[in-house]
Amino acid sequence: MIQAHEYPSIGRRLAAMVYEGLLLFAVICVGFLLPYTLIGALAQVNTPAWVLRLHFLLLLMVYSVWFWLHGGQTLAMKTWKMKLVDRSGRPLRPLQAVLRYLAAWPSLLFFGVGILWALFDKDKQFLHDRIADTRIILVPPPRG
Repeated sequence: MIQAHEYPSIGRRLAAMVYEGLLLFAVICVGFLLPYTLIGALAQVNTPAWVLRLHFLLLLMVYSVWFWLHGGQTLAMKTWKMKLVDRSGRPLRPLQAVLRYLAAWPSLLFFGVGILWALFDKDKQFLHDRIADTRIILVPPPRG
């Protein structure tokens, strides 16, 4: 089991979320806005709204889940020296990563209730981490 002192502070996780938002903006520009701008300009096709929403959600899911399954860290998490693991400290399973991603949307969109949850959680974890049985931990400094 992971010790409480190995968890990053809520402030650190919120700062990483802000940085992640900047990185996701770039991902959205390249993987979402650029293709639809080109499709609209060159092919003069209006894409249905449901396709746009689905593409947006899948793009962000692929980004998040891929990083979580390949090292447990997105680019922002690497910068802030945090890592996502399961309850026992092992790498996430694919369905666990997808569950965390899907649970994060209501956690954020319902007035941030899943983020506020961390203020009352015994391990200071977000609600979507509780749901997916994951933990954000600090990456230990290299030995030497």
